[in-house]
Amino acid sequence: MAKRAAASVTVRGSKTGRPIMVLLDLLGRRWTLRILWELRDGVLTSRGLRAACGDASPTVVQQRVSELRKAGFVEKHDKGGYALTVTGRELLQTFWPLHEFAARWQGGKKDVAQ
Repeated sequence: MAKRAAASVTVRGSKTGRPIMVLLDLLGRRWTLRILWELRDGVLTSRGLRAACGDASPTVVQQRVSELRKAGFVEKHDKGGYALTVTGRELLQTFWPLHEFAARWQGGKKDVAQ
């Protein structure tokens, strides 16, 4: 398993390096959540991942994949491509309630201020 980012590092918006701040900093980077989401169903090659991410530049996708690998959420698959680690799948499971809430919220939006 890839070595995780140290919780004591200083991140954007936090001088404490608390684990939640480190995680939110990583997840808040452009395309990071999309990459995790696209890997939810299994292995994707670099090309497949870039295609799934649409407008993301290849350089940015590779940078984010590297960051996610270093953090222990993504790993290189034996047969090529990338997949979520056990920890990555656990993280993605924490998103499901938010995903379900967003679907309900989107379906019920009628009085959104413009």
